[in-house]
Amino acid sequence: MEKAKYIWMDGKLTPWDEAQVHILTHTLHYGNGVFEGTRAYQTKDGLAIFRLKDHTKRLLNSAKITMITPPYTQEELEQAQIELLRANDFKSNVYLRPLIYLGYGVMGLYHVNAPVKTAIAAWEWGSYLGDEGLENGIKVKISSFTRNSVKSTMGKAKAVANYLNSQMAKFEALDCGYEEALMLDDEGFVAEGSGECFFIIRDGVLITPPNDNSLESITQDTVIKLAKDFGIEVRRERITRDEVFICDEAFFTGTAAEVTPVKEVDARVIGDGKRGPITKKLQEAYFDVVYGRNDKYKNLLTYI
Repeated sequence: MEKAKYIWMDGKLTPWDEAQVHILTHTLHYGNGVFEGTRAYQTKDGLAIFRLKDHTKRLLNSAKITMITPPYTQEELEQAQIELLRANDFKSNVYLRPLIYLGYGVMGLYHVNAPVKTAIAAWEWGSYLGDEGLENGIKVKISSFTRNSVKSTMGKAKAVANYLNSQMAKFEALDCGYEEALMLDDEGFVAEGSGECFFIIRDGVLITPPNDNSLESITQDTVIKLAKDFGIEVRRERITRDEVFICDEAFFTGTAAEVTPVKEVDARVIGDGKRGPITKKLQEAYFDVVYGRNDKYKNLLTYI
């Protein structure tokens, strides 16, 4: 990744190379920490963070779920992200990574006495799955790894520990020659990608699973709103793997992935094997929103 000038750490702008933690940082050993992925886009009116309030609220919700007491309010965290972007003076699109974690001070599984630390990093970053993927689609493997079960983990938290599951699924997919993984839940229904929500289109209807076994996705919510604007029927219902194989179009959504078409799943070509017309329409509408070209949704942008 490209280095930036500063990382915000516990209220201070810290030079990038000095943003360090102790080797006995509690989160490093036991995996209890929460984070966000947020994007800022270079619009015609300047750099703007997309859905800053929603992402910051989800960060604080994640902390509540995992029994971490954040030292900063929502307003303070929002202002910190704005301050960081101003200080770094970015010239292209930016990815923000706020992190609330448990620092150095105690060891052992009982985490409550560990100091709570907060950091926000930001760097210039393009499309997560590649510009080629955004236009022509990607190949996806249904993972042998089941998505973390709600019986044993808390999937509504964007928690550090949850992403070991995602890492293993992603590695397996790439090692097998695919570009992304699609995970099923413990009952065999589609859950989500390694870091994205999943949509299919059948007979003009947009279908995405309920968030029973996925993170409550902010990008997913945006796309659903846009689909309704276009008069596209939207259904929240469970999807089986064989239904994926015979759908007309499919795509992933996420802050990093944005709206990325899926052209193949487990060697089955989806539709015509390229970005479908409804996917293209929603993708273009999404980029109109994040780049400030849709007045209806300008309130979702925080200009720097």
